[in-house]
Amino acid sequence: MNRVRVALANLRYPACPAESVTLAQQAIAEASIEHADLICFPECFVPGYRGLGKEVPPPDARFLEQAWSAVAATAAKARAAVILGTERVVDGGLFATALVINADGTIAGFQDKVQLDPSEESTYCHGSGRQVFQIGTLKFGIVICHEGWRYPETVRWAARRGAHIVFHPHFHVAEPDGYVASSFADPTNSFHEKAILCRAAENTCYFSSVNCASPGSPTTSAVVRPDGTLLCYQPYGKEGLLIADIDITAATGLLAKRCKYA
Repeated sequence: MNRVRVALANLRYPACPAESVTLAQQAIAEASIEHADLICFPECFVPGYRGLGKEVPPPDARFLEQAWSAVAATAAKARAAVILGTERVVDGGLFATALVINADGTIAGFQDKVQLDPSEESTYCHGSGRQVFQIGTLKFGIVICHEGWRYPETVRWAARRGAHIVFHPHFHVAEPDGYVASSFADPTNSFHEKAILCRAAENTCYFSSVNCASPGSPTTSAVVRPDGTLLCYQPYGKEGLLIADIDITAATGLLAKRCKYA
């Protein structure tokens, strides 16, 4: 199957950890109705991103395990794979991560955030290592927020190893008196959306970025084609699923493979 349908969960920031699980389960069920093969959530959606003015209860490994099990059961029922932005506790350290769940509810693995923003270093630990996942015929990588916008090599790594698409869970909210975007990659917007156009074009792969829905957010969820052109984007601040059909034969990774230093 050359065509794969992906869903980006452009949801509101959860009011509490319990709500994050409920919202995730509802979104997976909705993605199933839309016949999506895979759904991706924003950065640390469960239990909620820590920082940028958001208050989240202390890390709770038991809650996370229960949350992952609940989401996995919903994925199995929906027969849809899931990339869940979450966090995990390892040897007392807290990692921002993405949990990949197969369509049968089994766990494919984690992609921890490797490149942290300096503001995050007091909260999260640096991850190590990258991997490519596969769901059916679709191969994909994951880069989380800061590392996708500012470190091109993170995307190139996946594309050189056969990834048709790289998913980019992130969390980006309005700054006080900040510019309010209304059209994707407008010249007056921040650099972030131009960066994701580049990540696709410079690697000849799809790039799929997903954010929470919030008033005045500088970025939104979007899917970019391997030639760097925009396939679709979610209206700014509008909660819901962004659905996109991608043709994996277009994602050749040609330019990524020509780079001698990746």
